[in-house]
Amino acid sequence: MKKVLPVNRPPAPPEVGATLQRMRLERGLTLEDLSRTAGVSKSMLSQIERETANPTIAVAWRLANALGVSIAQLLSSDVPKLDPIRMLEPHETPTLPGEHAGYILKILGPMELAGRFEWYELTLAAGGALVSTSHDPGATEHLTLLQGSVEVEVDGSRKKLKVGGTARYEADKNHAIRNTGKTEAKALMVVIHR
Repeated sequence: MKKVLPVNRPPAPPEVGATLQRMRLERGLTLEDLSRTAGVSKSMLSQIERETANPTIAVAWRLANALGVSIAQLLSSDVPKLDPIRMLEPHETPTLPGEHAGYILKILGPMELAGRFEWYELTLAAGGALVSTSHDPGATEHLTLLQGSVEVEVDGSRKKLKVGGTARYEADKNHAIRNTGKTEAKALMVVIHR
C-alpha cells in the first residue's frame, strides 16, 4: 500500500481588500482621494478592494503611508482595537518632496480630512518656492512663519511675513510662498476648503 504524503501548499496571500476598504472608509476617503494621496491608480485600488489583485510591496508601502498605518496593519485581517492615542513615528508622516523647487511639505493632518482641512509643515531652502495654482472656490490658506524670511504672493500682490506672524489669504487664486532669505525657512500652513 502506497503512503500518500500531504501536499505542503504555501499559505494564501493576505486578503488586504477588506482591510484597505475599512481603513479608507474610516478616514472618510473616496477611492479618488486615496489614489491621489498614495499615487496608486483608482482602478488598481478598486481591484485590490475587490480582491481581484494583490498589491506589490511598493504599492502596499504607498497605501500604508497614505493611510498613516504600518504595512503590517494593512496586511493584517485582524480588526484592531482602537487606541485612544494614536502615535505616528516621524517616518510615517507623508511628505511631498519638491526638491527641484526647494521645498519639502510634510502632511501633518489626517488623510480623512483631506479636501476639507489640511495642515502642513513647509520647509523652504534658501531661494526655494512653493508655487500653487488656484485651489477650489472659497479655499483659504493660513501661513505662520516659524523661522527664516518668506514672502507670500497672491494674484500679483506680495507681502513679507515676520517670524511668528501669520498670513491669511485666498487660495482660490494663483499664489506662491518664497524664501527670500539666505537660510532655510520653516512655516506651518493650514488650508481650509469651503
